[in-house]
Amino acid sequence: MSEEKSGKGPVLRLFQVRIRQGHADTLLEKFATTSVDVVRHEPGNAGYFFGRGLASDESYLVFASLWDDLDAVKRRFGETWQQSFLPEGYEDLIEEHSIRHVDLSTGWAVASR
Repeated sequence: MSEEKSGKGPVLRLFQVRIRQGHADTLLEKFATTSVDVVRHEPGNAGYFFGRGLASDESYLVFASLWDDLDAVKRRFGETWQQSFLPEGYEDLIEEHSIRHVDLSTGWAVASR
């Protein structure tokens, strides 16, 4: 995909963490409050979801936010948009973390229920 077309949206911002032993419930509570507050009501944010890995991935948690386009992500997170945003108190609960941005413009479909 060319640089010109990349990020035209929608864009999924995927924050993945490997949690420290015994801290999954605490971090999920923080996702439901603090992380939600980071993205909710922000211009260009179309929603969010979060959860924990299953089976062999149970030590991983994910917080994903959906954005209209890459410009909306950059407006919210500024020059550090390619870095994980760790609110206060997260560092003590996390072994490792990563952030990814996925351009969904060529593969976006949501079935109506």
